[in-house]
Amino acid sequence: MRQQFLIPAMVLCGLTLSACEKETEEEKVAKTFQEVNVIDETNLNEVLLTAADPNEAVTYFQGAAAKNPGRIDLQRGLAISLARAKRTTEAAAAWKKVTTMKGAANVDKIEYADALVRSGNWTQAKTVLDSIPPTYESFKRYRLEAVVADSKQDWKRADHFYETAVGLTTRPGSVMNNWGYSKLSRGEFEEAERLFTEAIRQDNTLFTAKNNLVLARAAQGNYSMPVVPLTQAERAMLLNTMGISAVKQGDVTTAKNLFREAIATHPQHFEEAVRSLRALEEA
Repeated sequence: MRQQFLIPAMVLCGLTLSACEKETEEEKVAKTFQEVNVIDETNLNEVLLTAADPNEAVTYFQGAAAKNPGRIDLQRGLAISLARAKRTTEAAAAWKKVTTMKGAANVDKIEYADALVRSGNWTQAKTVLDSIPPTYESFKRYRLEAVVADSKQDWKRADHFYETAVGLTTRPGSVMNNWGYSKLSRGEFEEAERLFTEAIRQDNTLFTAKNNLVLARAAQGNYSMPVVPLTQAERAMLLNTMGISAVKQGDVTTAKNLFREAIATHPQHFEEAVRSLRALEEA
């Protein structure tokens, strides 16, 4: 009798073990697919953050973050996408949320401060920057510290932070341009001219620096074209900028000549210079 009960019990145990093994295999398969999905999602996130239309990326990350509210990577993706889409106020709010989440780092506070600067909230940006330990050093941090100091006309701190930022990057052209504009706003035209020239030497595609350079030179009464790489269209636009500067300084004759040269130089119809010249001739 014992044997009769023993055999069914063994069969039942064998079936149970078989079922356990089957479940284990299914779990392995499910885990594998989950890992593949995570990899695919990571790749998709990277594509959306770089190649996709910014507003499409915003829509994607809004939906993904809503489904997974605890995932900081998705909230970061949303913040980055909003910044790329020039939706600065929303980007600032998104970065603020990132800084409160588990896993947030100092770099997230830097991005939050950057979004605040771009939205014109200088006071809050300074508060965020002040909350970052002084031991955390990065090019972006010091560039932001410099422009915030500029906004408060704290020139000594601004110069210190600009100089530090320049030393922390291999591509200082843009920060030199910002530093030069700071000098220009203070009326230090010669120093501004030097910094704009250095910025262009570092990156000769920076048209903003070229435009600022002619502003600094014109402020000193120098209306000659600087020796920097220029396309024909850029040369015309810089002549137009110098013409506007001459008008502001009351030098109408020089302004007319500069506008005429700008019109003659531009490879296409230069409506802005034409309007300016017509206004001076009809005055």
